[in-house]
Amino acid sequence: MKFEEKLRTLGKKEVYDEYCSFLDLNLEQYMQIQNSLLKEQIALWQDTKLAQSILKGKKIGSFSDFKKVIPLTTYEDYADILLKRDDNYLPSPASLWIETTWEGGNHPVKVAPYNRAMLETFFTNVCACFLIATGKQRYDFDIKSSYHMLYGLAPLPYATGLLPISLENQIGIKFLPDVETANSLSFSERNKLGFKQGLFEGIEYFFGLGSVTYYISKSLDKMSSQQSSFNYSQFFKNPRRAARLLKGINRAKKENRGLLPKDLFDLKGFVVAGTDNELYKDDLEKLWGVRPLEIFAGTEPTLLGTETYSRKGLVFFPDSCYLEFIPEEETIKYKNDPSHEYTTYTIDEVCENCNYELVISVLKGGAFMRYRVGDIYRCVGLKDKEDNINLPIFKYIDRTKDVIDIAGFTRITKNSIDDVIKLSKLDIKDYIACKEIDNNDRPFLHMYVEMSDDAMYGDAITIEVLKDHLTAYFKYFDSDYADLKKILGIDPLQITILKRRSLSDYPYMIDRINPSKSEMVKFKRYINESAGY
Repeated sequence: MKFEEKLRTLGKKEVYDEYCSFLDLNLEQYMQIQNSLLKEQIALWQDTKLAQSILKGKKIGSFSDFKKVIPLTTYEDYADILLKRDDNYLPSPASLWIETTWEGGNHPVKVAPYNRAMLETFFTNVCACFLIATGKQRYDFDIKSSYHMLYGLAPLPYATGLLPISLENQIGIKFLPDVETANSLSFSERNKLGFKQGLFEGIEYFFGLGSVTYYISKSLDKMSSQQSSFNYSQFFKNPRRAARLLKGINRAKKENRGLLPKDLFDLKGFVVAGTDNELYKDDLEKLWGVRPLEIFAGTEPTLLGTETYSRKGLVFFPDSCYLEFIPEEETIKYKNDPSHEYTTYTIDEVCENCNYELVISVLKGGAFMRYRVGDIYRCVGLKDKEDNINLPIFKYIDRTKDVIDIAGFTRITKNSIDDVIKLSKLDIKDYIACKEIDNNDRPFLHMYVEMSDDAMYGDAITIEVLKDHLTAYFKYFDSDYADLKKILGIDPLQITILKRRSLSDYPYMIDRINPSKSEMVKFKRYINESAGY
């Protein structure tokens, strides 16, 4: 029975219990599910060619051997095999291969296999997210096949393209524009057509990256102020829509502002994915009148978790990945002693108000085992009293220190920066690169650069020259970087030129990419005192 049929024939409690009962688990029940599915996964995985390339002849003799035998892994451990897209190496045949960018020009793409069981789990958990997104409490939701969804995410082969497939297979929600048409259009064209259709038909659901949904929402405000591109006559073909438009216009006039999306649409469910969503959610709520529900997914970990009704944090699904957590202090130990072996903890061992790097093993025949995703989460509570949830609650913090992620669009590493500088042939001797937040709460890449001793300072080397050159090569290395300006209209790069030898004479150790806040405070104090700009 499809989701749509269940909505039509079952009671709300029955539907909720089938899709959202994970919210009612206690930690013991949660770990029983995790351990049971991991045992099944080990049996499926360990004798494959993929597994043997990692285990190097070792065997997982018992469940307790799991951490001892399987090392912590990264994509480099899987790349040679997975990039062949050969099912013979896998625990089960891939139904789909999902792609994403890896590391600019060095590693343009990485791929992940999704088998039938993984897709079924993904589809089930997507339905759970929408039940939660459209309700205020348990057994409360508003999902109808006659509703329309504005969709602001990338199509297949990106993981976000699984969402329309999930919903089209389970319920006849209409996408604006329809999926086939959307895939043939540019982002801007898709955006304009979706809104044009929404003006007449209505928009009840909105799903996108937080940064993209904000851009789309602001573009509506611009469209509404430009009569030529905002055709009000579409509304008057539909009496119900016309009444809402007139009511919205009157409200906007009384409040002395332009039209906002909440004046035109009665949003039932709002879902955002990606990174940096905390920087956009307050503004999005003001624009649409609905607090977005944040979900967490990725190419390797599939659909990982969802916020709950209170929107105060994330609960991880128990059936998509087996979860391990590396405490922040372990990373510090490794930095000071590269021979240090990381200690990981399961979800029933995490502590409140601590940061963790996530490690996942994809269940139900997945390829990735003890895989370092590269994401940092903070456990903000061991339970959520407001929603009566007895599981740890997490918030996404950022990527790990070796990656700069801007608005969920680009992943900049030290290797990619080094390659960009080398290609640009600029006389940059040293630099610090970090993610910072501007006065409008928008993320950007800030590079503090020291030119070589032979470089000419002053008019010959200006911030504009450096910025133009580096931007050109960042776009060359990483197409997603170019999309930051093309799609979101933001310039992600700011440059500060340091006085000669500011970094080489700096008396303290400082990471060259994403130094800690305390390190940057100390460094900025030093260069200010020594007139280092």
